[in-house]
Amino acid sequence: MVLLHLMMLQRLEHFHKSFLRFVIKRLPLLHAQPNALFDYSFLICRSHLRLRLQRKNHLSFRSLSPSLKFHDLVLTAPEMEVRKPFICSCVFLSVMVFAQVTNGFYLPGSYMITYPNKRPIFAKVNSLTSIETELPFGYYSLPYCPPEGGIKKSAENLGELLMGDQIDNSPYRFQMNVNETVYLCTTSPLNEHEVKLLKQRTRDLYQVNMILDNLPVMRFTTQNGVKIQWTGFPVGYTPPDGGADYIINHLKFTVLVHEYEGSGVEIVGTGEESLGVFSESDKKKASGYEIVGFQVVPCSIKYDPEVMGKHKMYDTLSPISCPAGLDKYQVIREQERISFTYEVEFVKSDIRWPSRWDAYLKMEGSRVHWFSILNSLMVISFLAGIVFVIFLRTVRRDLTRYEELDKETQAQMNEELSGWKLVVGDVFREPYCSKLLCVMVGDGVQILGMAGVTIVFAALGFMSPASRGMLLTGMILLYLILGIAAGYASVRLWKTIKGTVEGWRSVSWSAACFFPGIAFVILTVLNFILWSSNSTGAIPITLYFELFFLWFCISVPLTLIGGFIGTKAQPIEFPVRTNQIPREIPARKYPSWLLVLGAGTLPFGTLFIELFFILSSIWLGRFYYVFGFLLVVLLLLIIVCAEVSVVLTYMHLCVEDWQWWWKAFFASGSVALYVFLYSINYLVFDLQSLSGPVSATLYLGYSLLMAIAIMFSTGTIGFLMSFYFVHYLFSSVKID
Repeated sequence: MVLLHLMMLQRLEHFHKSFLRFVIKRLPLLHAQPNALFDYSFLICRSHLRLRLQRKNHLSFRSLSPSLKFHDLVLTAPEMEVRKPFICSCVFLSVMVFAQVTNGFYLPGSYMITYPNKRPIFAKVNSLTSIETELPFGYYSLPYCPPEGGIKKSAENLGELLMGDQIDNSPYRFQMNVNETVYLCTTSPLNEHEVKLLKQRTRDLYQVNMILDNLPVMRFTTQNGVKIQWTGFPVGYTPPDGGADYIINHLKFTVLVHEYEGSGVEIVGTGEESLGVFSESDKKKASGYEIVGFQVVPCSIKYDPEVMGKHKMYDTLSPISCPAGLDKYQVIREQERISFTYEVEFVKSDIRWPSRWDAYLKMEGSRVHWFSILNSLMVISFLAGIVFVIFLRTVRRDLTRYEELDKETQAQMNEELSGWKLVVGDVFREPYCSKLLCVMVGDGVQILGMAGVTIVFAALGFMSPASRGMLLTGMILLYLILGIAAGYASVRLWKTIKGTVEGWRSVSWSAACFFPGIAFVILTVLNFILWSSNSTGAIPITLYFELFFLWFCISVPLTLIGGFIGTKAQPIEFPVRTNQIPREIPARKYPSWLLVLGAGTLPFGTLFIELFFILSSIWLGRFYYVFGFLLVVLLLLIIVCAEVSVVLTYMHLCVEDWQWWWKAFFASGSVALYVFLYSINYLVFDLQSLSGPVSATLYLGYSLLMAIAIMFSTGTIGFLMSFYFVHYLFSSVKID
């Protein structure tokens, strides 16, 4: 066994030396293509696994299935002896990533696919979307040409379903490096319903979203001399005079391809699951073309349906030019037969596959975004630092002066106490609605943990736009798993306040149901609105049951387990005794809630700029990718929320107001009010394209849910920090 173990380590050492030589030789390529390092890392880990399985089972190198994926790289207990070298490879790769990549990066949603010449490639279609209505509809809800063999839906993850995506196959077929003009079909005469639907979708500015090799189609327009890029193309065109409506029935596609010649890399498969793997020798070469861009120019052309109807699908036509006059456009009206055609041109590009998403991630006004965020971070950090330093000096000086007094003077001073020292017998008195407070703090811990982990993974590049729905799917799964944190936090706080664990099951159950119940009510109301509009954004009833099953079978048990663990944890002992008779709170010149509401302005100042970009990404169909900035903003928000709540708690204690529990929660949680008000402001002044009461209701409903989640998470930050501060403050003085 010892000899076998040494032989295995020798093989692994030889493998790591080969790997180092491989990476060093390709460092110039990694500088030019930083994202390629992730593909190399996967190939290394996969080859490592093959070596391990070959040692264990005496398999030939070719006998391992080429469809092996990254999630299959799992070490079982008998294989723990080779775990350390394997982890060393991963750690080394992580160091190389951060050493080579100085800007943001993303992990591709699928691995590189190479296509030989004349290989057929079919585009897919997603839901029709509009920034005016925010109601997605299926592509085939309009009279478009169906594909041969019928409509087939693509498999979608949980996030895609919740986002209203509906990805179907399409009749648009391309052949690699074959430039051609193709006929699709001619529809039957349009009836009244189809005409009404086409006109409505055209005037609501609906866009057709097409996908080729996991890249959304992109078009360019020029407005006031500025070149603007869009994803998708319009259903139709309505002239400014508001006359007739015209349908887009001819598409001029441009597919950007990059010629790939791989040395020592073998291309396996031709589908979306294709992977590059190491060959046995370095002599083999594989070549093909990678798709690195997908662009379209939409046109409306009036065809003769009698002539076009004689063609069959995929018949080749002579080149077609887009007309300039409206009289040559295809009008939308009853009894019209519409012919659909397209042409494709393949253009070689210097863009490499790992960089193909860069064109989609160019955010307009990036300089403003950067400087605004940095300016906000510096100003808020400076202000919060000043407040925190002044506050610490004040409290520390007060405590130091008190501790320097002798016992006789302290006894005399105790009779003349003022400010926060007077509430020593009431400061830890149980707050009203203590169970609700425990539940909200537990849910806040769960939401904050979900947001933090999601943003960290997104900032590291594990949730790229190429992976549709991954961000939302990851958020939901993290929320379900972090139910254990919610149960623990709520029950331990309950045990601390009550001094007993009695009723912990009720607290755990309430923590598992409170925020999900609020979300369920809001989403159900919005879903009825979507159902009534026949939108693909409506959550199917089957998905409702799936979400309920996930919540009931994962989140609820984990929350109860977390609550049980909380009962076993040691309660936090209060440093002072609580009097039996509560102290009367002196009357104030102004209501305390006014100060609580005003406290939310400072945390709001840290996130309102980033909030603008997030809202723009969600409601204007843009890609949001600056998760590194969002992570910094989140960290700064946590610091500011903690400082604001502590300062406000100290101010209340100084005026002998010992009911600080809820005030500490809402001092930082009140930022949610400003977030919701800003969302309304964004709807009125920035989202002017949104029209109709249905769209406005959807927007306000989702904004309300977002604000509630922010209130829970930020309120939890402020409360926990204030609790720690009050405990520390009264532990530092000797008052009996």
